[in-house]
Formats: sequence, structure tokens, C-alpha cells
Amino acid sequence: MTTTLTATTGSGTTGTARTAGGRWAALVLLVSAQFVVMLDTSIVNVALPSIQTDLDLRPTAITWVVNAYVLSFGGLLLLAGRAADLFGSRRLFVGGSILFAAGTLLAASASSAPQLIGGRVVQGVGAAALSPAAMSLLLLTFGGQARARAMSIWGAASALGGAAGVMTGGLLVGAFGWASVFVVTVPVSVAAVALAGRLLPEGTRGGTRRRFDWPGAATITGAVVALVHGALDVADHGWASPTVIAALAAAATLAAVFINIERRTADPLLPLDVFRSRTLTTGVGLAVLGGAARASTFVLVALYLQQALTMAPAQAGLAMVPTSLTGFAFSLILLPRIVRALGPQRSMVVGLVVLAAGHLWLANAPTTSGYLTAVLPGLLLVAVGVALSFTPTTMVIADAVPNTHTGLASGLAGSATQVGAALGTATFTAIAISVGGSLGHTLGASGFAAAFTAAAAVALATAALGSTIARARH
Repeated sequence: MTTTLTATTGSGTTGTARTAGGRWAALVLLVSAQFVVMLDTSIVNVALPSIQTDLDLRPTAITWVVNAYVLSFGGLLLLAGRAADLFGSRRLFVGGSILFAAGTLLAASASSAPQLIGGRVVQGVGAAALSPAAMSLLLLTFGGQARARAMSIWGAASALGGAAGVMTGGLLVGAFGWASVFVVTVPVSVAAVALAGRLLPEGTRGGTRRRFDWPGAATITGAVVALVHGALDVADHGWASPTVIAALAAAATLAAVFINIERRTADPLLPLDVFRSRTLTTGVGLAVLGGAARASTFVLVALYLQQALTMAPAQAGLAMVPTSLTGFAFSLILLPRIVRALGPQRSMVVGLVVLAAGHLWLANAPTTSGYLTAVLPGLLLVAVGVALSFTPTTMVIADAVPNTHTGLASGLAGSATQVGAALGTATFTAIAISVGGSLGHTLGASGFAAAFTAAAAVALATAALGSTIARARH
């Protein structure tokens, strides 16, 4: 088959994948990059207790090893998505891959907490550049049913990356130590840089030179940083703390300034008129809340397996194998059929309900009954719920934005999800500490139950919100 596919940008610039084989080779590269991005959101989770002991970190401080990545990733996704539209998706993809590899090597060689967290920040910046660029290239390269299939593969890679990160991290920590969880991703980043010019279309790029909205970028990134910083401080100081109130007030102020800047700027980072679409506005809210319920699960489970069930890191990694396999198989085989039958809106709602059921199982099953009864059924429900809700949420946002804004759509979807992940991890950790307390570096059993229950409540509330656009669509 020798069909030619042309990806047309808003300015008339084109990128071409000359054969069907070329398109699918490009998909493999893009999906591999996304897999690594999602892998790094969770691969350190099993290593957290080892890092915590080695660097003597408190339970709230250890969240920064996760959130330094998630925060820089989520905070810059919107900026990077718009940059992909203006300056070229492939160019941003390559630059992001280089930064990601540099941050990975810095984290792997860390001998102190500041160096490790600094490496995670650089990783997050690189991931923020390459992830929306990769999705933009995917949306431009595939259309119609081929796009639906490509998005399913993308979702399978994301689900597998998030779940397999815990499994792979456990095996690597047990065999080689916690630094190895970073080194393992370097070959994929190097391959992405080497192959991008040969396999990927240039993607979107503005035909005329345009000013970049740096004030808007600075204010929205500052708002995200302040918001998550305030959430993290809740665990130590409570909601009434002056530092928490100041951080949340700063986030609200910067968000208001950002909106004012966007209204006045000729080339805004985020054109506000796109939010005239109720579907897009609701979709962004679903991505934030769904991200909180999904991503925080893997952090909580990693700690739960080792602290509540006293598993070694390698055992905890193996305990996640069924989750990885289930999420991958479901996303790749069943998800496309379910989306075709129900549509992305209804599929998303069903997935969130299943996710809540998994959280509730983990919250209420007695730890004395063992892994097969107390943990495995809950993990399988979580895997199915994540697979059913993650990709359809992205599809809802992407379908509500014109093709000239594919980078912006991917940036919005990714940014909302990652901000939700950071807020969810911080909030549920705070709930666990406030309910169950912590003994040294270990969270109490009742705290884990409260955190999982709170995550279930968020998932059900998100499903209720999603049902409003599902009914409207029907």
C-alpha cells in the first residue's frame, strides 16, 4: 500500500508521511515517547521508600520527588502545546527529547535531594515539550477511523507506561538500586532525537513570524506552581495555615492576571474564544478531576503495598504486573470497540465509575486477607477504569478544538490532567496523614483507607460531571 498522507497546518505548511508504513513507523516513535513520559510519572513510585530512607525525607517531602516532575510537566504543557502550533511540532519534539534525557541523567547521578529534585524538574520540562508535540503530530498524521485506532494505541501506551512504571521500578530497585529507574528511559530519548527527522512530518508552524505570549506563559505557569505548592503545604500546616492561604491567593491572582492578559494580547497563549464550547470547558474540568483520581492511585498503591502490606520493592513491582497487562490489553483491544459503541463521553463515564469501584475495594478490603483478596481485584478495577477514562477524555477535548489548534488541544488535555495529578497526590496524601497519622516515614492503615475513599469520591463526582455532556451528545 503506497498511499500518501499529507498533514496540513493552519498556515498551509505541510508534513508528509509518504507511505502507510511510514505513518505507522511514525506512530511507533510517537507512542514510544509518550510511553516514556507516562512511565516517568510512576516509575519512581516504588523507589520512593528507598529514596526516602536514603535521603531522610518526610512523607510530605517525598511527594516532591513525584511532584517536581508532575508540576513542571503540567505547568508548562499549555505553553508547549501553543509553541508547537507556532514553531513546529517536530522541532519541539526533538528539543523536548534532548531535555528529557539530560534531566534523566542528572536525576540518576543525584547524591542529594536538591540534585534529584532538580533533575526531575528538567525531566518535566522536557516531557512538557515533547508530549503535546507528539500528540499534535499524531492528530495531524491520522484522520477518521485511523485516528481512532491510533488514539487507542496512544492510550494503551499511556496506560501501560503508568502501570508498568510501578512494576519496572520495583524490579529495578530490587536489582540495581533506585538510581536505575531513571537510566532505563535514556535509550528511548536518544532514539527519538535520532529518528524524528526521518519519520515525522514537520507538523504545524505559523507561516508568519508571530510574537510569543511570554507574559501569559509566565502567569499561568506561576498560577499552577502556587496552586500545587499550597496543596502540598496542607499536609504539614492545614488549610488555615498562612502559607497555604497565601499560595492559594497567589494562584487565584495570577490566574486572573492571565485571563486579563489573554483578553488584550494579539496572539494569546490560550485564545479564550475556544472556551465558548461547553464541551471543551467541561472536558478540561474532567481532565483535572480525572487526573487527580487516576494518577494519584499509583503513588498511593506503591506506598500501600510496601508500608501497609510490608512488601519489598521487588515484590511490590511484581504485584503490579496484572495491572500493567490488564490496562494495556484493555486499551489496545477492547477500548476501540467500546468507544465506537458508546462514544468517548459515555465510555469516560463508565470508566470513572469502575475506577471508583477499584478505589473503594482498596479502601475497605482488610489487609489481613492477603494480596489476592485485599489488593488484586481493586488493582484490576483501577486498571480498567484508567483505560476507559483516560483516552476518551483526551478525545473529548481534541474533538472540540479545530485542526489549526492541535498543539493547544494536546497541551490543554495534558496540562489539565497533570495539574489534577499533582493536586490529587498532594490532597490525598494530606488526607492520609490527617486521618491515620504517620509513624516516622510510614503512613497509617486508616490513612490509606481514607485516601482511597476520597479518590473514589472524586472519581464519582467526575463521572457525574461527565454524564452532563454524555447526555447532551446523545
